[in-house]
Amino acid sequence: MGGRIVLCGSLSRWAVTLGAAMHEAGYRALGLNWRYVPFEIDEARLGDALSAMRTLGIRGFGVSMPFKLLVAARLDKLEPTAGRIGAVNTIVNDEGTLVGHNTDWLGAVRALEEARTLAGARVLVLGAGGAARAVAFGLRERGAFVSLSNRTHARALELGGELGVDVVAWEHRERLQEFDVLVNASSLGMNTIDPASPVSENALHGDLVVMDIVYKPRDTELIRAGKKRASMTIDGGRMLLHQAAAQFELYTQSPAPLQAMNAALLAHIQ
Repeated sequence: MGGRIVLCGSLSRWAVTLGAAMHEAGYRALGLNWRYVPFEIDEARLGDALSAMRTLGIRGFGVSMPFKLLVAARLDKLEPTAGRIGAVNTIVNDEGTLVGHNTDWLGAVRALEEARTLAGARVLVLGAGGAARAVAFGLRERGAFVSLSNRTHARALELGGELGVDVVAWEHRERLQEFDVLVNASSLGMNTIDPASPVSENALHGDLVVMDIVYKPRDTELIRAGKKRASMTIDGGRMLLHQAAAQFELYTQSPAPLQAMNAALLAHIQ
């Protein structure tokens, strides 16, 4: 492909190639002369990265933790939903105006909506960080009844107050008969942090949909338990795919080729 190359990328403390694999698979599927580069930066260079985005005409950046909260105040404007969530995972360069978006919430709800209707669903979200914030926000937008539970109860109370959702004490998180959906949006399940499931297998039940936003490993201990006990499981790759697809559409203004992007995702996380 010849002609002008359009550049996108990501800003993170530790650069990984997974996002690039999905986006570039999408570019190839649509015949776009675009490239995606993961950039590794620290907080002190965040402002420089945004200046470079303007100067070089970089079309879009994905933003990873811990920059999702920090970057919001440095942009020219926020899309209203990103402003309400208070976190940005996507920046679009609109002819020099840097606009912050959040596609994490879309990734979560679209992944869950593949399994069931969310309106009226009773959902327990584990965690109180940036991911839990986006997930809980998205669930409320879809009409679900949301409760939060977190190991540090004060953080759950703070986030629950901001979002207007109920809070369940961590020691009561296994009372899952009261819920239709369980979402693990905590770091529990990550091999590099703590691979243990945040709830015991016996706490799960046959009418429960179980989603884990941890994508590596794809089959976390929670997903393995859910396959034995729950009605349906959703691994973290589905949320990752749908949030990346929403980014792709913001950057390119074209429908995301999900099949090609999913194939690239699965090749990286199997």
